[in-house]
Amino acid sequence: MLTFQKTNSLATMFRLHLISTGGTIEKTYDELAGVLKNHVSVLDVMLESLDLRGVRITRQALMNKDSLDMTALDHQAIANAAFEAARDHDGIVIVHGTDRLAMTGDAIWARWSASDGPNVPVVLTGAMRPYEMRRTDAVQNLTESLLAAQILSAGVYVVMHNKVLAFPGVTKDLIHGTFVKISAS
Repeated sequence: MLTFQKTNSLATMFRLHLISTGGTIEKTYDELAGVLKNHVSVLDVMLESLDLRGVRITRQALMNKDSLDMTALDHQAIANAAFEAARDHDGIVIVHGTDRLAMTGDAIWARWSASDGPNVPVVLTGAMRPYEMRRTDAVQNLTESLLAAQILSAGVYVVMHNKVLAFPGVTKDLIHGTFVKISAS
């Protein structure tokens, strides 16, 4: 695990755990194949570019998959990792592919619903366009998520595109390329 810390005062540090799982936000361009793939994480580059005063980030590279390739076991592994990290962190951010992000959010919500509920905010985020693209939403979504994890109450959320949506009932809107809350009928 990597730790990012930009101040010396540990007494006032917000302890944030960042779990990376892959997805579009972490895709890089493979020049030989001419495609975007999950080969190398760019999260460290993004984190180093941010002013993260007062935050101590531990980073766990759990997997590096396109979310379309994720299985139910992967969703459960992410939920379990978040559950374990909540024991000694103040907030959790999970970087995830957008195609199956809602499935992982539901798995985390179900995992915590079986117990007493989350004791910290768990924030899922991703990007519709990779970090390497000129018009990426990766940095905005990561920045919003890091802040949201510090100010939200305990629960499971998706934070992207200037929106915070609580699970359950979150889905990807394929027409508008963002996430929406499904109203209960």
